Amino acid sequence: MAYLLAMDQGTSSSRSIVFRDGEVVASVQQEFRQIFPQPGWVEHDAQELWDSQLATSRAVLAKAGLHAADIAALGITNQRETTVVWDRATGRPIFNAIVWQDRRTEALCQQLRNDGLADTIRRKTGLVLDPYFSATKLKWILDNVDGARRRADNGELAFGTVDSWLVWNLTGGKLHVTDASNAARTMLWNIHEGCWDQELLDCLGIPAALLPQVHPSSHMFGHTDAAWLGGAVPIGGIAGDQQAALFGQACFKAGMAKNTYGTGCFMLLNTGSASAESHNGLISTAACQVGQARQYALEGSVFIGGAVVQWLRDGLQAIEQAADIEALAASVPDAGGVVFVPSFTGLGAPYWVPSAKGAIFGLSRGTTVAHIARAALESIAFQSAALLQAMQRDAAAPITELRVDGGACANSLLLQFQADLLGIPVVRPKVTETTALGAASLAGLAAGIYSGTSDLSAQWRVDRVFEPVISRDEAQRRMQAWEQAIARIGTG
Repeated sequence: MAYLLAMDQGTSSSRSIVFRDGEVVASVQQEFRQIFPQPGWVEHDAQELWDSQLATSRAVLAKAGLHAADIAALGITNQRETTVVWDRATGRPIFNAIVWQDRRTEALCQQLRNDGLADTIRRKTGLVLDPYFSATKLKWILDNVDGARRRADNGELAFGTVDSWLVWNLTGGKLHVTDASNAARTMLWNIHEGCWDQELLDCLGIPAALLPQVHPSSHMFGHTDAAWLGGAVPIGGIAGDQQAALFGQACFKAGMAKNTYGTGCFMLLNTGSASAESHNGLISTAACQVGQARQYALEGSVFIGGAVVQWLRDGLQAIEQAADIEALAASVPDAGGVVFVPSFTGLGAPYWVPSAKGAIFGLSRGTTVAHIARAALESIAFQSAALLQAMQRDAAAPITELRVDGGACANSLLLQFQADLLGIPVVRPKVTETTALGAASLAGLAAGIYSGTSDLSAQWRVDRVFEPVISRDEAQRRMQAWEQAIARIGTG
């Protein structure tokens, strides 16, 4: 019975989880600082990312009563797009990690749009030209840190997303690597040709010498330095968090989709060996790659998912803790005509209205806080339904079920409403730590613990299936009320 270790380096915490046969054996989590130098800027101390990840890995082995020799392989999954640049000689970062949420390069992105680069970027990378992705963050560091550009030109610096930074440290600077799913989030990787794109590097003034070597997501990258975990451990898997969750949900075939309900919501649809170009506000990206065959996914992001529940708790003080929302929302039969659009940070896919503000429509004298709570929960499902409908329009194959994970998927009222809106089953797995499970599964494949993805499909277990119970006419009526509210938001 082989043990697999997953390092899950997220935006607000680092976690390490030991798995055996697809089940969680032990888990340890540690939060770290969020740094906000000025409005719209978000940074992490890269050293703190590494220190916290190492600490949780050591702690989880101790908690499970295991040693390095007991671990068949290690898998890494990470917050995507976050950008780290470090000195190859000293291993020290030359600046804080610039986080995926950071918007400091919006003016640069607008300049690049004006230069006509947006279509080229979409065609080559599948992405929209946006500060979200790594490329303009990297350019900012090169342009704003003293001596950085000269040192980059001389080959003295290394760039990486967080996975690359962790592997560099884990191997004592021996490996500068990433995988296809993370490379695809940099806005520098040609997802069709499977290589760093020289034209994009030239347009942004980024030396190729900065970049990591790219491998499949399931691959024997190397071994950790024995000093870190008490022995050398094989590194067999790397994947960006959302692609790892798609893999952990055993969505291995084209047409299979998952939705992660976290602070935001991230929906990914496996499109197989074909990169589907979206005409409905989604992005195309690389999915986890096993072997040499490239795999693709369509992705849509909702900015405010579970965060609307945090707002009800902290802003409105309607509930004491997040888990209280289900009982409060269930105390009324419906939202009483209230529609809540939680566009606190603009609207993401498929609408893309960055200036949108949050709003609540349909209030009456009979409206109670329970109705608002129910409308808030429903807003998560409405936004996710809009994403899936956009995917349906883009995809060649029909989507027959939605697999779900993330913190909010514990809320059965939300998942039932989601199934009602979509008209397809919503499936909650027994193991909802699917991001870490995906990383562990990739490592297990590379280590020969699993013979193929069929083993992983057989290991995946259902907790509960939510079947739609309302008519399609009723679901359409509810979606129309949502879209009318969106139209009012979009027009100010």
